[in-house]
Amino acid sequence: MHLNEEAIIRGCLRGSAQCQRQLYERFAGKMYAVCLRYARNRDDAADMLQEGFVKVFSKLDQFQFNGSFEGWVRRIMVNTALRTYQRLRFDQEHSGLEHIPEKAVEPDAVASLSEAELLGLIAQLPEGYRVVFNLVAIEGFSHAEAAEMLDIQESTSRSQLTKARRWLGEQLQQLEGKTQRNERTIK
Repeated sequence: MHLNEEAIIRGCLRGSAQCQRQLYERFAGKMYAVCLRYARNRDDAADMLQEGFVKVFSKLDQFQFNGSFEGWVRRIMVNTALRTYQRLRFDQEHSGLEHIPEKAVEPDAVASLSEAELLGLIAQLPEGYRVVFNLVAIEGFSHAEAAEMLDIQESTSRSQLTKARRWLGEQLQQLEGKTQRNERTIK
């Protein structure tokens, strides 16, 4: 039996295990993808997802039925991921990328990547860079909001995003070079 979103939420509020299962099944995939962008690995993402859903179910009575429920759930997942990150983060993260000059990346290099490949590159970002990149470039938060969430200076958020973009650009250039070499080999 598939219910509409409001019926599922109301069923969860009444304690229906079937509605809880439907709510989880409806949003787990998308929310796992959100967690995966912030996590160090799949196990950490699964832990974040579980912790996030515990919070969703415990705070469900706070949802007011105005606005997007998915957006409400996403916000809980992002906040859960950020709290996990703050517990685990390294105070002095260095990647050795501080001195890489910025080079233009061909737009085709990004266009030729699959979503999985692009997410894979983002997952390889050093942790501080990845979290700021996710918040600002993907989730759409301002640097001021990201800085407040992460308890860092706004200038640090800007710097982390710049370094993340620089690192991604370097990785894309390497991929582009490999692709061009492979194309020459095939011809």
